[in-house]
Amino acid sequence: MKSIIVDLDRCNGCFNCQIACKDEHCDNDWRPIAAPQPMTGQFWCKVDQKERGRVPVVSVDYTPTFCGMCDNAECMNAVSDGSVYRREDGLVLIDPEKARGHRELVDACPLGMIYYNEALDLPQKCTGCAHLLDDGWEAPRCVDACATGALRYGDVEDFADELDDAQVAEALEGKGSHVLYINRPAERFIAGTVADREANEVLIGAKVQIVDESGNQVAALETDEFGDFKYEGSVKSCCKVSIEAEGYEPAALDADTTADDVVFDDVFMKSLA
Repeated sequence: MKSIIVDLDRCNGCFNCQIACKDEHCDNDWRPIAAPQPMTGQFWCKVDQKERGRVPVVSVDYTPTFCGMCDNAECMNAVSDGSVYRREDGLVLIDPEKARGHRELVDACPLGMIYYNEALDLPQKCTGCAHLLDDGWEAPRCVDACATGALRYGDVEDFADELDDAQVAEALEGKGSHVLYINRPAERFIAGTVADREANEVLIGAKVQIVDESGNQVAALETDEFGDFKYEGSVKSCCKVSIEAEGYEPAALDADTTADDVVFDDVFMKSLA
């Protein structure tokens, strides 16, 4: 069974994959694989966008989302009439004839990637572009359209040396999803700018230490040439941030990353002179 490998470090939010999927399936009838996808309301390939932080430190994460073609597919478990089936190559498909009226399949998918076509009275989802693979294509349209290499398609064994930290979509954990994510962004970040208000200058090379609520140091870094620092990690807790710079009184800040990232306003250090 082949898988889609999604390298989130390479995804820049161009939406080529989402557009290519629409181009391939909207108003195109690929039965017996799939009936036409409607122009609006369905995204068999969907790029989720999440804004993080606040001005002046804002980042945007992009996550392409697809049907996982799961080994333990809930959509297959939801019906017993063969309207959802698995091909020999592992692709899980909804039969566009047998599945008419099976509205319950929409709720069966933990990831929410099955849609209902009201006009055709039919549940629909990603097919892995099975019709193209049968015609000799080496990858689905979404992967073929990716300009940055964020999407790749192949046997898991071909990517074994890259998958040490691979994850599946949270909603599909334990389902045997064949969409694997690598290089996920850190869950939280703490950022700020250190400066001398009186001199109207940023402080370069100020030492920043971040300690979690258990007293363990999770990061030690220095401000860059713009006086900025940014810690990216997985700590979801109340942290202590201490800042030291030669010739200045130390500064201590609280950073609660339990629910969200933390961006400090300018941290002004008081000169000892």
